[in-house]
Amino acid sequence: MILTVTLNTALDVTYRVPRLLPHASHRVTTVTERPGGKGLNVARVLAALGHKVTATGFAGGPVGSVVRNMLAASPGVVDALLPCEGASRRTLAVVDEASGDTTQFNEPGPHITPAEWSLFLTHYQELVAQVRAVALCGSLPPGVPVGAYAVLVRVARAAGVPVLLDTSGEALRRGVAARPEIIKPNAAELAELTGARDPLPATRDARRRGAHAVVTSLGPGGLLAATAEGTWQAAPPRPLSGNPTGAGDSAVAGLLSALTEGLDWPSRLTRAVALSAATVLAPVAGEFDPRTYEEVRGSVKVTPA
Repeated sequence: MILTVTLNTALDVTYRVPRLLPHASHRVTTVTERPGGKGLNVARVLAALGHKVTATGFAGGPVGSVVRNMLAASPGVVDALLPCEGASRRTLAVVDEASGDTTQFNEPGPHITPAEWSLFLTHYQELVAQVRAVALCGSLPPGVPVGAYAVLVRVARAAGVPVLLDTSGEALRRGVAARPEIIKPNAAELAELTGARDPLPATRDARRRGAHAVVTSLGPGGLLAATAEGTWQAAPPRPLSGNPTGAGDSAVAGLLSALTEGLDWPSRLTRAVALSAATVLAPVAGEFDPRTYEEVRGSVKVTPA
């Protein structure tokens, strides 16, 4: 069993418009909704890969109820979300069909009380005792301590459970010091953490700050990984055009599933890049076509960096 933690769950709403123009009215061609927040996205991909997965975090208010009802229809994902008094957020992605670009609007999320956070910590400790790996993903909702991920990493490490941390800002800075197994920043988050703009030395610097391995997302350039076994870059076979929403979460699922299966680092990176690419190419944001995944996986290039 793998555990994913999404403290700031969301209802992801995607609008597609012929062309996105400022100061204009738009006719939406299609609308899609799905339970979101990075950890829930990771959970769905893990389940699609055949892994047993439990999803926890907070969900509250009418939006939280919709998220949980939709999550119940996700095959292979066990709902272990905790209710909260505040209302869960929505995220709105607007896809410009002419350019393929996506504009994102993210609400802040519910205010979590000290009592709710304390209850979650007890709940998390019980879940960690039953799993093989943990993914800690996404932003912190208001009210959750900024060092929350550091606390959750330490709880898992004390139980002998590896952790992948995917967050940003001060939550990442504090979390990496707790020594998670893997962190997965993008290039901008890595630069904020280390102060370095060159991804290769920045990735190595982030590893010296505490993470056992650092896997940096380079967008269309794939993934750059600094680990105890070596440093590699993995890239898709060609430039991809599509919707990148959820591609990073698919990469997290690829890394974590490969970790639990005992695969070596080049194989982990190959899976993560192929899943990410298949997600970009999928017609529905955050999903992936298994056939596309298999096609891309055979062409991913992994080279020493």
